[in-house]
Amino acid sequence: MDVIVNPTPNLNGEIGALSSKNYTTRYLLAAALAEGTSTIHFPAHSEDSDAMRRCIRDLGAVLEEDDSKIVIQGFGSHPRDVRELNVGNAGAVLRFLMGVTALCPEVTFVNTYPDSLGKRPHDDLIDALGQMGVQVDHQQGRLPITIKGGQAKGGHIRVSGSVSSQYLSALLFVTPLLAEDSTIEVLNDLKSKVVIGQTLEVLEQAGIIIHASDDYMSFRVPGGQAYKPTTYTVQGDYPGSAAVLAAAAVTQSDVKILRLMEQSKQGERAIVDVLRMMEVPLTHENDVVHVQGNGRLKAVEFDGDAATDAVLAMVAAAVFAEGTSRFYNVENLRYKECDRITDYLNELRKAGANVEERQAEIIVHGRPEGVEGGVEINAHYDHRVIMALTVVGLRAKQPIRIRDAHHVAKSYPQYFDHLQALGASVQWVKE
Repeated sequence: MDVIVNPTPNLNGEIGALSSKNYTTRYLLAAALAEGTSTIHFPAHSEDSDAMRRCIRDLGAVLEEDDSKIVIQGFGSHPRDVRELNVGNAGAVLRFLMGVTALCPEVTFVNTYPDSLGKRPHDDLIDALGQMGVQVDHQQGRLPITIKGGQAKGGHIRVSGSVSSQYLSALLFVTPLLAEDSTIEVLNDLKSKVVIGQTLEVLEQAGIIIHASDDYMSFRVPGGQAYKPTTYTVQGDYPGSAAVLAAAAVTQSDVKILRLMEQSKQGERAIVDVLRMMEVPLTHENDVVHVQGNGRLKAVEFDGDAATDAVLAMVAAAVFAEGTSRFYNVENLRYKECDRITDYLNELRKAGANVEERQAEIIVHGRPEGVEGGVEINAHYDHRVIMALTVVGLRAKQPIRIRDAHHVAKSYPQYFDHLQALGASVQWVKE
């Protein structure tokens, strides 16, 4: 399905933030790895979190769900022997479970999205699993991937963090369950360090002990641990809310988003600080972000590594800012559902934005007068690209048609419903 985004000068109203996808997937996995019953309140509902639900069920967890919570009977350190797992297009779910299935005899992760997740490499994690005695069959680091585990061992494990922090998170989930103690050494740089903080937070809540260096470049993990069954509450999601906040910033608006914790460890919380730097009128009190946008923004410079999943929304806001904005240290955007630098900027140019790319930078020459629009653009099956392009469409002079916009459901199925509730003029059309 495509969506047509019409110019919308005003947004008004309030919405509750979506529950965090990142925390939901981690809580689901921690609950599955516990022997006993855990409860997750306010879990996210999206294609990614549904993929984790489906896969932990296949691995032996029992889930009972109502409107506000999931109750999970975990399988502990003994997942069921399954032949295949289908993670859909969920890269984090794939990588976390590549670690966990090192406890299984043989599991194949199938390739159902050859044009998206199927193109993404996982060599760094494959190499780390090999150091643990796990044989991995793969297609030049890509799906389909077969994990031949069951005899995984701890010890000294090296993993590169230069492409993704998800490889390290995968190791942090599985190594506590191994018989031996482990030390994990991160090679090169570590991207998205703030997300490792979220993983460690969840593991601590699950009773797991991990000794991390201050820079997150080395870890000591005692073996023989057990995840404890417990109760989790999922906080509101900053990555999804970033696009709604950007939409409010570029229009005449009076918009409130509820359930966004001021002290959250989500790096994408930086969207609030960046919009403040752009001189967008807003307040953040009692877990409510209140934007009273006037459509006037100033250019900004920002290190995007700490807020990877909010950068595209920030860029969309910068399209209409006065001056030249620069988002640097963002090379890992190239290794997502699509190349979120080249592919995204190509689509922004079609809409009339003045943008440049470097290997690890996005440069935006703002056009406060707006962009022309009146084009059909390709979202590249990427939920973050869809949301960010919608922000641009709201301020364009003519409508923008976004192809395959239904892929927004990967993380935020209600995104367009929420925008319509705030007054945005968007409509679904068949391809």
